[in-house]
Amino acid sequence: MSEQDGLFLYGIVPSDVEPTPGTPGVGDPPGEVTVVRQGPVAALVSEVTPDAAVGRPADLTTYQMLLDGTAAVAPVLPVRFGTVVAGPGAVRELLDAQGDRFAAELDELEGRVQYVVHGRYDEPELIRRVLDDNPAAATLADQVRGQPEGVTREQRIRLGEYISRAVELRRDAESRELLDALAPLAVSGAHRPPSHELDAANVAFLVDADREDEFVDAVEEFAEQRRGLVRMRLLGPLAPYDFTSADRVAR
Repeated sequence: MSEQDGLFLYGIVPSDVEPTPGTPGVGDPPGEVTVVRQGPVAALVSEVTPDAAVGRPADLTTYQMLLDGTAAVAPVLPVRFGTVVAGPGAVRELLDAQGDRFAAELDELEGRVQYVVHGRYDEPELIRRVLDDNPAAATLADQVRGQPEGVTREQRIRLGEYISRAVELRRDAESRELLDALAPLAVSGAHRPPSHELDAANVAFLVDADREDEFVDAVEEFAEQRRGLVRMRLLGPLAPYDFTSADRVAR
């Protein structure tokens, strides 16, 4: 490693974790993923040159795949994507200063993984239900149907406001129902911001590995009850992005 190179930080792990030799990291060309150890904890890192652009979609994919793969075999605290430090000495200083906190968090995450349950409304079916439930919105829909946009601009704006508000209310209710249904099978749950205006739910769950099958079955049952209105996706197992102090790791 030259004096000008930096180290890209992926995550904090127990000190006995060993990355697979030859695992490529971010950047072009990518550096090999290695570890810097300090006491009971270590950091997954790879070398990056000063002029390396490490914000590409491919780099984010590499970062996530490494962390998710690590979480399948050992606890890991993800570090915010794009964090680069000066070198091994800076990493050791970080681990030395916050090692006790990191070790405690890693102990809490032992045998646990994250899942994300994401739902998106089917737009035509959602609009049909909104109009069925709201006579004022239905009247506006009748007024704009088949009419030029310029002539019915005001009505279209008001109709859009009705639908937008209905989505917000339904999203809040849907997320609460999702949390209530899955909370008994999860250690914790956390709301995530919507990724699309038609999102019905976007919730992260921390799950004990020995309850994963029960959790997945419960998600499938929840999704089946909403078939036709909401398209549900289950993402995971993942690293615990929503259940660690990752944003504070490199501060």
